[in-house]
Amino acid sequence: MKFDDIYQFFENPPPHYLNRELAVCYILAILVQGESYGTQMLETLERKYLTYRISDTVLYGSLKFLEDNGVIAGCWKKVLGRGRPRRMYKVESEWVDRAKELANLWHDYTTGERKAI
Repeated sequence: MKFDDIYQFFENPPPHYLNRELAVCYILAILVQGESYGTQMLETLERKYLTYRISDTVLYGSLKFLEDNGVIAGCWKKVLGRGRPRRMYKVESEWVDRAKELANLWHDYTTGERKAI
């Protein structure tokens, strides 16, 4: 290792992969703004949060968790400009307030306003 390696690390840090807890909060942060689908969530994370990534396994496992618990609903829809139909997700109306609360945890985490325990 050289000192240049240390500077390089901080100039171009490796991505942090989300665990399931963070993924759930991230997904809800997206869905409280409107419906979305998995690939779009992956692309938004990479574009908006440069140091964060999420694996397909964690993303789709988290979506399944939310859907199985009645927090979100999914349905197949044709998306303008996309070939095949996409599984679109939205927050169920009775979960909107709690979804916003969890989405705020994501916001606090990414802005450093709340420290991880």
